[in-house]
Amino acid sequence: MEIDAIRDQITIEDENGNMKDYNVEGLFDMEDNSYVLLSDDGETILMRIEDQDNEQFLVGITNPDERDSILTAYELAVEAEPTEIQ
Repeated sequence: MEIDAIRDQITIEDENGNMKDYNVEGLFDMEDNSYVLLSDDGETILMRIEDQDNEQFLVGITNPDERDSILTAYELAVEAEPTEIQ
């Protein structure tokens, strides 16, 4: 039996004005910041959610050490509380 999971999707405009659709893999908070893990065909990206003037924006994380520590914490949390699609 095959189960098709429906995921939330988001469209992001890059710095060149190109639009690209991503699946939302996870939303989580860490150290007073909110993050989103997005994926598409073979690409996974991590972005910080920032609030400004009652609007939310996604900001890329350019510091590799920050990105790695956030991803490591996320992976540990997922391993501690895995979920299953039923």
